Amino acid sequence: MRIDFANLQRQYQAYKEEIDQAIQKVLDHGKYIMGPEVAELERGLEVFTGARQAITCSSGTDALLLAMMALNIGPGDEVITTPFTFIATAEAIALLGAKPVFVDIDQTTCNIDVSKIEAAITESTRVIMPVSLYGQPADLDKIGCTARRYGLKVIVDGAQSFGAAYRKKAEVHFCDLYTTSFFPAKPLGCYGDGGAVLTNDEVLAEKIRMLRVHGQSQRYHHKYIGLGARLDTIQAAILGVKLKYYPDDLSKRQNVARIYTKLLKTNNLKLKTPFVKEDRTSVWAQYSIRIKNRDMLQKKLKEKGIPTAIHYPAPLHLQECFSYLGYERGDFPAAEAVSSEILSLPMNPYVTEEESLMIVQTIKDMGIESK
Repeated sequence: MRIDFANLQRQYQAYKEEIDQAIQKVLDHGKYIMGPEVAELERGLEVFTGARQAITCSSGTDALLLAMMALNIGPGDEVITTPFTFIATAEAIALLGAKPVFVDIDQTTCNIDVSKIEAAITESTRVIMPVSLYGQPADLDKIGCTARRYGLKVIVDGAQSFGAAYRKKAEVHFCDLYTTSFFPAKPLGCYGDGGAVLTNDEVLAEKIRMLRVHGQSQRYHHKYIGLGARLDTIQAAILGVKLKYYPDDLSKRQNVARIYTKLLKTNNLKLKTPFVKEDRTSVWAQYSIRIKNRDMLQKKLKEKGIPTAIHYPAPLHLQECFSYLGYERGDFPAAEAVSSEILSLPMNPYVTEEESLMIVQTIKDMGIESK
């Protein structure tokens, strides 16, 4: 048996006829940039989340840049975020000349530890940027309270969490700006790069729409310094089809996660399974366990044809590109501990119970223990 980590081809086959028709429609009308499918997708994203405004763009990274550019983030500003995330989170901050300020994580959820945020706030802090890691929102109410107390903005990096609920609402309703990614392996992914910014703030939305087309207020009239950050029409068409079936895909992901957790706990394996708080849901962008002898298990799983991934092997404060920030090993012990143990198992809507059983049996045969 050969198990696929993301199973993108199977998903395509499931919706092949509609996706092919949608692509062909774009090829026929030839409006490859800002064609009608872009606006249709944005309306669909607004309906799905209840957001007032959805602005699609060229990637999740550009979504972060656009969100911060809309708030005029730049040199001299500080943005508080987590060191345990994909580099794009802090990279976008640095690209604008601002300073990423890291706060350690809560080991139970792997999200930013809200109890440590206030201590990191300075006169230069402008934004708090939590990451909804692996698909689960951070403690947005508490983050919002802290932000309001200090007059800060909140941008949620939801590159992994589109479709997640926090207190039965989409995350966009608990922040100033919500960004997401449509990278192919995301729960809602296109067939290239793509992203979006969602907000309930009409003024910010209008500015972001200009920023994504080089700051244009009208053709060849530039109000802002912006980006070429539009979503291709073909990608919008693909996402429009997949959005129709997204609730069903999310339900299937939930079921895969439930089976994994049940099997791992039933077998009394000494490892840590993911923890999702009761007042929120995860879209399970990843199903990540924590284990002591990760490298050994990863090798054994590979021998059995079972792919895995490490999200992420080194926290950002220890990455060479951020050495100028002056952080050292030991500054964020929770992030460092998790990064040494985390291992993502195959997660997609099509992981079968048979495959789950095989994966868990392989782990069981290893006699895995956690720290």
